[in-house]
Amino acid sequence: MRIGELSRRSGVSVPTIKYYVREGLLPPGRLTSPNQASYDDGHERRLRLIRALLDVGGLPLSAIADVLGAVDDPAQPVHEVLGTAAKRIAPTDGGEMGPELEDAREEVAALLDRRGWQVGPDSPAGRALAGVLAALRRAGHGGFVELLDVYADAAESVARADLDYVGRRVAREDLVESVVVGTVLGEAMFAALRRLAHVDASARAYGDEGEQE
Repeated sequence: MRIGELSRRSGVSVPTIKYYVREGLLPPGRLTSPNQASYDDGHERRLRLIRALLDVGGLPLSAIADVLGAVDDPAQPVHEVLGTAAKRIAPTDGGEMGPELEDAREEVAALLDRRGWQVGPDSPAGRALAGVLAALRRAGHGGFVELLDVYADAAESVARADLDYVGRRVAREDLVESVVVGTVLGEAMFAALRRLAHVDASARAYGDEGEQE
């Protein structure tokens, strides 16, 4: 297809497509004449991935280049490619240093150890969880840590469902796109479902059956 058709099919403007080619994010098309190039479905798939990383994942172009580099490296196992994408979009704020954060990091390490999760407490997500626990403790709700395993049980179930969805994809670009969209929008969906469940649980526990949000 010509670049105009690629633009129509992908929803990405022609100047932006040319910019991605110049920056090395998108492979150049196959030259059919000195001033014409032909593009295929692979280019459309790559554009879809770039837009997902940019618009959904909120990644800067430098980070997108890192993810695409992992996608294009045949020596990189799929697990490592997905990890590269997930790390780039995961929150990394570990919170303010202090005794609360030190305790929280120990709690996260203990959680990962007893559940046998194959991820380190110093990973971006581990640091983010420690930051949340430290903030809870500073707010006077340190007892919330007692719910960690309850949340972890739910997270495992959701993670398995996520990977089942991702596993239906074949192309590496599609796998990474699924992780990006699933991480960002999937978390938003889970948060909305949690709020709905809160309303229902409150109504059942306290009899506020007439109130709905």
